[in-house]
Amino acid sequence: MVDALLQAAPWWAWGGFHAFVFLMLTLDLGVFNRKIHAPSMREAAVWSSVWITLALVFNALIFQAEGAQKGLEWFTGYVLEKSLSVDNLFVFVLVFQSFQVDLRHQHRVLFWGVLGALIMRAAMILAGTALLNRFEWMMYVFGGFLLYTGVKMLLVKGEDSDPTQNPMVKAFRRFVPYDEKGGHEHFWSYKNGRRFATPMLLVLITIEVTDLVFAVDSIPAVLAVSRDPFVVYTSNIFAILGLRSLYFLLAKMMDRFHRLKTGLAMVLAFVGVKMCIADWVHIPVQYSLLVIAAVLGGSVIASLAWPLEQDGAE
Repeated sequence: MVDALLQAAPWWAWGGFHAFVFLMLTLDLGVFNRKIHAPSMREAAVWSSVWITLALVFNALIFQAEGAQKGLEWFTGYVLEKSLSVDNLFVFVLVFQSFQVDLRHQHRVLFWGVLGALIMRAAMILAGTALLNRFEWMMYVFGGFLLYTGVKMLLVKGEDSDPTQNPMVKAFRRFVPYDEKGGHEHFWSYKNGRRFATPMLLVLITIEVTDLVFAVDSIPAVLAVSRDPFVVYTSNIFAILGLRSLYFLLAKMMDRFHRLKTGLAMVLAFVGVKMCIADWVHIPVQYSLLVIAAVLGGSVIASLAWPLEQDGAE
């Protein structure tokens, strides 16, 4: 495993990347967002721009150090993961609404959620690349799963479930000492010398489980673009790092992008087909990028052209 990682990139590249990520996260929460507050649209836009700019600078370094092919793979993986992560935002809105989390406390939950996502994504990406490199037939398993997921998203119009009624949430409340009135300022509360979990901790766990579920779709999709662990991991992490700021930028406009789920489903189906036919038909990375951009761009334009109110009136 370690040899495979060092073949993809030298140890100083892995170490430098993680040092940079944790430095930026420390500055984000420890300096710029030290006080609990509700980020404004302007603040969210600035931080979103910062994360996107940093991602593009890193992509430029990949182009320079590894060549055009790796650079295109990185950019395509970043766009793909960023797009699929937007679907996460719809669920985040539902979770925060169900648990009645005030906007000023949501930033802290998403920060710790990102840290948890870093660990989970690293483990899943390493496991996925190892499986594909050792068992080539796993490509068809991943591709079939993505195709199934995409078709299911297109055909099944299920209603959003209530996260508070999730079996995991019920089990947590049953087996972990829980303070229903613990609020959302801390993860733990103390009463009579005992420690109790607060609703804030329950929200964090729900967010982490949600991200894990979405990672099952998104990581195989990015592995269809590149088998390089460094390319897949760093593009994935950069997409996640900007997700928190993007949430506050788009949280109030989610209903305007109601057709985006259809576009994401089509992207998953396309990537699934690409993996399944890879031995017979090779689709270059740049063509994949064009298809993904066209489908997602079309779904956004369709959402704005035909608002949800008009759909209901038809």
